[in-house]
Amino acid sequence: MTSKDKAATLVEALPYLQRFRGKTFLIKVGGSAMDNEELVSALMRDIVFLEIAGINPILVHGGGKAITSAMTRAGLGDARFVGGFRVTSPEAIAVVEETLNGSINPHLVTLINQHGGRATGIPGTGVFRARRIQGTTEHGEQVDIGQVGEVDQCHSDDILYATSSNIVPVVSPLGRDVENGTTLNVNADLAAAALACTLKPAKLVYVSDVPGLLSDPEDPDSLIRSVTPENAEELIASGTISGGMIPKVRSAIEALHAGVDKVHFIDGRVPHTILLEIFTAEGVGTEIRH
Repeated sequence: MTSKDKAATLVEALPYLQRFRGKTFLIKVGGSAMDNEELVSALMRDIVFLEIAGINPILVHGGGKAITSAMTRAGLGDARFVGGFRVTSPEAIAVVEETLNGSINPHLVTLINQHGGRATGIPGTGVFRARRIQGTTEHGEQVDIGQVGEVDQCHSDDILYATSSNIVPVVSPLGRDVENGTTLNVNADLAAAALACTLKPAKLVYVSDVPGLLSDPEDPDSLIRSVTPENAEELIASGTISGGMIPKVRSAIEALHAGVDKVHFIDGRVPHTILLEIFTAEGVGTEIRH
């Protein structure tokens, strides 16, 4: 880029910086993008950029492949999923909690701090109150999937204290069982959506390893740039949106109805994906809007 190009990029970003200063963005990061240390580090640097620009970022993270590897090392066998939820035995939940709270969460906090930001790790068990759920097979059968839950309510005091202190809260997707206080594994996408319903941020951003919503799931160039909730339901009915994307999209729609201004699905494998989506007119992913 020439100096003129760089200046033009900054000018293009100006109205977005003005619009979102003082607003909250809730960002969920997961998928194979988390397996590339260089991409993860760059993503945390971009989150620092948001904070420096006067935006309040909140990060909810997953940890799928790291959890699978840790469970294998612990001799707990291959990962099993039912309806997109990881089967989590009482033995496995300890590994899940240690991986999320003892490894991934502090690592993300460290990266943000290394890039000049200020971050704090918040265990999801201090945020999410959850209820155990059953899994549903592809044949519609209900099966026990262990210590897995869905969010019943969110306690956001620690998160709000962090953001009011210009500190980035980094939250793990674990819940405290409302019935007996045990730890439950919570799908990170659904945890982020539930938290968005409580906090009503300006944006809920899902960073994963797909470009966004695709009109042809086999063609990464068939990106759908913008949809309404009604459009999204039509895509679900037609089978264009299927499998694990259905609960993610429906949770995003629920967040919109709860007061979130806009939801974005973007590809974490693209360098500076958050900045490109938020601060350019074209964007790089899919937005769901009212």
